[in-house]
Amino acid sequence: MKHTVTLAAAVAALAVGAVSAHAGCADPRAIQASSIPTIPAYAIANLRANSASSASAHPGDAAQNIVGTWLVSYQVRGMPAGQALIEWHSDGTEFENINFPVLGGNICLGAWKPVDALHVSRFHMGWLYNNGNLSGYFDQNETVRVSYAHYVGISDFKVFDLKGNVVAEFTERSDAVRLAP
Repeated sequence: MKHTVTLAAAVAALAVGAVSAHAGCADPRAIQASSIPTIPAYAIANLRANSASSASAHPGDAAQNIVGTWLVSYQVRGMPAGQALIEWHSDGTEFENINFPVLGGNICLGAWKPVDALHVSRFHMGWLYNNGNLSGYFDQNETVRVSYAHYVGISDFKVFDLKGNVVAEFTERSDAVRLAP
């Protein structure tokens, strides 16, 4: 049976030891947003403006437009949950490096496919660690609405223990800007 766990409940579970996982690639439960360095909003606005100016030269559908390097800002329940650099490849694979501590796991990967002319979906996974020991994993199923310069996604994010039991589930929002060459 699935239980939807809010971010606050997941943090409370960590505090009492029910789930003892440190942050993985996109697991915001054990990271305090104030401790994560991020790219300032004005810099993201500049990136967005620069990418948008070249967007008209790159018409295409979602499968063409998603390919490239993106700066992604995540939110859970309206709160910042990390920033990542994501490479979406034309072969349907993707690679992510998030601004979480390396010792907790900050690299993850997945696969994507086109849904229609405006959307792609991806399945994304990563490992979770507790004091350097493997303690679980997560998966993320995301649908992304993409243009050449920007995308917004909504994902179902599940955290599992090593026996495959769901220990947390929440919705995550992504807001990305292309890092144009």
